Amino acid sequence: MEKDMQAGAAAASVVGAPMGAAGTQSRSEDEESTGMKDIKRTATQAFVGGGGVVPNRRSSSRSIKRKKFDDELVESSLAKSSSRVKGPPVIEPIRCSGSEPSSNEKKKMSKSSTALTPPLTMVITPPPIAKRVKKSKQPLQITKDLGRWKPTDDLLLINAVLQTTDLTSVHLGVKFSCRFTLREIQERWYSLLYDPVISKLAWQAMRQLHPEAIAAIQSKALFGQAEEALLAKIASSSQPKLEVFQELLSKHPSVFYPSRTPKSLLVHWQLLKQYYLLEDQSVQPFPKGDQVLNFSDAEQLVDDAKLKESRDEVLEHELMISDRHQKKEIRQLEQELPRWQVLVDSITGMNSPDFDNQTLAALRGRMVRYLMRSREITLGRATKDKQIDVDLSLEGPAWKISRKQGIIKLKNNGDFFIANEGRRPIYIDGRPVLSGNKWKLNNNSVVEIAGLRFVFLINQELISLIKAEAAKMNQQ
Repeated sequence: MEKDMQAGAAAASVVGAPMGAAGTQSRSEDEESTGMKDIKRTATQAFVGGGGVVPNRRSSSRSIKRKKFDDELVESSLAKSSSRVKGPPVIEPIRCSGSEPSSNEKKKMSKSSTALTPPLTMVITPPPIAKRVKKSKQPLQITKDLGRWKPTDDLLLINAVLQTTDLTSVHLGVKFSCRFTLREIQERWYSLLYDPVISKLAWQAMRQLHPEAIAAIQSKALFGQAEEALLAKIASSSQPKLEVFQELLSKHPSVFYPSRTPKSLLVHWQLLKQYYLLEDQSVQPFPKGDQVLNFSDAEQLVDDAKLKESRDEVLEHELMISDRHQKKEIRQLEQELPRWQVLVDSITGMNSPDFDNQTLAALRGRMVRYLMRSREITLGRATKDKQIDVDLSLEGPAWKISRKQGIIKLKNNGDFFIANEGRRPIYIDGRPVLSGNKWKLNNNSVVEIAGLRFVFLINQELISLIKAEAAKMNQQ
């Protein structure tokens, strides 16, 4: 009996300590009430099993408040997780000196300690952390719907709906930056109307658009029924000019969209005429019989007198420009004709060493042969602005050769001399002739200019006649 009383006193001391600590805390949460019920149950079991009497306990006079809502449950769960990270406070039971608890008492103590820890951890952890997490999640949900829709798309949608008041027509007629379905367009329009966050963000983004971008979007606005009704009144047989549509805009400024121009009205009227949507047009039904109208039959029914050839000014302007370019190319080819004649001569008479009565000498290269038929010729690189007697670019790459590289001259005594007037030296049989100097050319002399090699051939018969005439003149 005495042992039982000691066990009961130990259990009472174990229960009394947490009860005193829990009595000072708030009783407003349901989890504390459940924890206290478990404490009472374990305490009564301990005293009844030990044969003792339940002692007086301290209790709170405050009433139990309402149950928690869902957001409070979320906060309490977050508080539990944060308390696990920080480390919950450990409550150690008070033991009586001089007595060791038995195994049954240890089990009861562990049960009571586990029942007390959850409300204590919830009271210690502050709730503002859960509110910060909740605020950070809010803009993420808002920005999910703003990815594909651009400010230009929103402005197109608003203008189109104001013009047509029909989302189906907007889906079929407006070309957005992405291919939106009809449902997506409806959801976007309703969110712009009724969602304050999305409408505010869209309005701020549209206000940042460039004025030129806004004008381009407004020019693409769909035509309303009232606008098409006014355009359909213009007869299809007439060919209206821009003045007619300008007058139409001035008469009905409230009907037409502010960004309409006479040119845009003319283009839309032509589309209405093309699809037989004008008032004086009617679509002919297909014949009900077996005979189907083919293209040749329809062509016979067309009255050629009613067809008027409209003058296309843009096409005439392009044809005039192309004709001017072709004439310019023809003149350039006529100027380059002597150069091509040299190529023809080189192909036909490349290997023949014979000279005619008018050729004094020849400068033969690997590809072409230049004939010298005057007493003085110029060597160099021909351009569009400046023509030259011997164009060395026909032989090979001549970008290093000057436009006027040198002059070959025949003197009265029958000798040929070459004078260098370019920047680069001219090599005669391997000897350099610098700029401003001259050198005598003999028969079969090798002339090298910027990597291009030529052989200088002299018409000996004609030169001998020239020397004889020069000798006679000297004797006289």
